[in-house]
Amino acid sequence: MFANLTNKFQTILRKIKNRGKLSEDDIKNCLHEIRIALLEADVNYKVVKEFINDLYIQIQQEKVSESLTPAQQIIKIVNKEITKVLGSKQNNITMNSKAPTIILLAGLQGTGKTTTAVKLGHYLRGKGYKPLLVATDIQRPAAIEQLKILGVKSNLPVFSMGEKESAVNIIKGAIKYSKKNDINVLIIDTAGRLHIDEELMNELQEIEKDISPQEKLLIVDAMARQDALNAAKIFCDRINISGVILTKLDGDSRGGVALSLRKALGVPIKFIGIGEKIDNLQVF
Repeated sequence: MFANLTNKFQTILRKIKNRGKLSEDDIKNCLHEIRIALLEADVNYKVVKEFINDLYIQIQQEKVSESLTPAQQIIKIVNKEITKVLGSKQNNITMNSKAPTIILLAGLQGTGKTTTAVKLGHYLRGKGYKPLLVATDIQRPAAIEQLKILGVKSNLPVFSMGEKESAVNIIKGAIKYSKKNDINVLIIDTAGRLHIDEELMNELQEIEKDISPQEKLLIVDAMARQDALNAAKIFCDRINISGVILTKLDGDSRGGVALSLRKALGVPIKFIGIGEKIDNLQVF
């Protein structure tokens, strides 16, 4: 995902690799090129500004300009700052000690929420769990049907109660069903919208209040770039998002979106979607 960005960093640092001590101008020019590389990788400009400021402070504190191996020190500092933003540990699903674990998936229409629900179900089944996909998008009957079709293709059970019950009542029904059928994970495919509206947010807040899911994962389309970050901030302001699943990362040119989301939202990226196949979901 970060291959292009890594290559750009290597090219930038190669320019100063064989130099002795670096002048203040050398360091500023290097940071300027890193800034451009981050912006070209779709990292949000505010995140870039803060990241570069943090780098400069670290470079000054470690007295890189006086070092005999300044390039190696800058590489170390850059890696340290990126790791600080993204985290050094994988953030997997938090499982409830008492079944079922309830995982709510939220996001705008078109982000890949329904297909991600199926991929996540497949992933958890591979870990030995018994997942149930729960269809709660009563605004779009086609979404319920899509989940059922994908469930059949993937050999994953799907629970629905049609279009007339509320999302909360459907989830309560799914909880009862799970206890009778030895199911230990519920994956809730919530309603999507083409844009954020009060009805969507109120429904999510109602689910959060009445159901208390163990995980509330926001599905974000990496191709949406700046719009992805803006929408994610609104979701995080309204419900207590516990993590992000970043979809449509088939190519590596958009890896900067991950940096932006992690830095701006302060929640972990738990999975990334790297293709359309059912097993194209990776722990981040």
